[in-house]
Amino acid sequence: MTSPAPAAVEHSSPAPRLARWLLRLHRPALYLWTALAVVLGAALLWLWGPLTDAAAAAWDQYDACRTGAGCHYDQDAILRYKNVDQYTTTALVALPFLVAAWAGGALTGRETENGTTRLAWTQGVSPARWLATKLSLPAALVTAVTGLLVPLHHLAWSAGDGRIDTAKPWSDVPTFYAGGPVLVALALAGLAIGALAGLVLRNSLGALVTGACATACLWAAAHLTMPYLWPTVTAVGDLRSGGAPGSGITVATGVLTSTGEHLAVPRCGSSTVPDCAALYDRLDAVGLYTDYHPRSHYWPLQLMETGIVLAVAAAVVTAAFALLRRRTA
Repeated sequence: MTSPAPAAVEHSSPAPRLARWLLRLHRPALYLWTALAVVLGAALLWLWGPLTDAAAAAWDQYDACRTGAGCHYDQDAILRYKNVDQYTTTALVALPFLVAAWAGGALTGRETENGTTRLAWTQGVSPARWLATKLSLPAALVTAVTGLLVPLHHLAWSAGDGRIDTAKPWSDVPTFYAGGPVLVALALAGLAIGALAGLVLRNSLGALVTGACATACLWAAAHLTMPYLWPTVTAVGDLRSGGAPGSGITVATGVLTSTGEHLAVPRCGSSTVPDCAALYDRLDAVGLYTDYHPRSHYWPLQLMETGIVLAVAAAVVTAAFALLRRRTA
């Protein structure tokens, strides 16, 4: 008579255990991120609808003052729109820095500093799986939240464009970034940069500062490169006007010579000014030019810059895995 085979012992996969542990460990950050998303989302919906309508009506009342038909307008509505627009835009622009600081200080920096990563790796979780889980869950959450808030900001801005006299133009730097996919890419890049900083420095405070500063450097480099990612439009004006027509993101200005050459020299002003007329004569100038990006270039610029930032983020993630593999080999 044979004895019954022992019952098989079920072992849960280490990946779900690690994911649950990660969520428990960073529960305060999850609550804070959720609250931030709810508050910003509600504020943007308010801005998109009632605030824009009230401010537009107030501006119509203000414009009527110029016709002498009485001057009664809702100044509070105008100021509320301005303040909420400014605060929500600033908060959105700050998100990549917050993500980078958290990733460096808490996601990887604290564990590498305390040595608790080694404990996780002895629980059936490989270093590569540990880092993959560390990055994938926050990346999904960051993408979901920023992917929701960015379109809301763009809709809120579009609702006031042309209706609110003091609404920011599309080329305004904070407005440009808060309402486009570049912000999502920057937030993901901040996550990757912060995580790499934590692995490199193994110090939570140092990684926090380094992650935020490195993200700022990436943003600055991307912004300086952005105007050259798409062909510009050239507008030409006469010398008497002192400028060239066209508005948007200005890339270059200067004078146009009789041979068609573009000289990137500082503009003097109208040729009716004697000193300016003399300067234009010396340069053989026949007009003034401006190379710029019109509003129709908004999405090409956004998409080109987004692709570059995502490529940088992918390179940083690759570097993080390579560093971890070398340290644990």
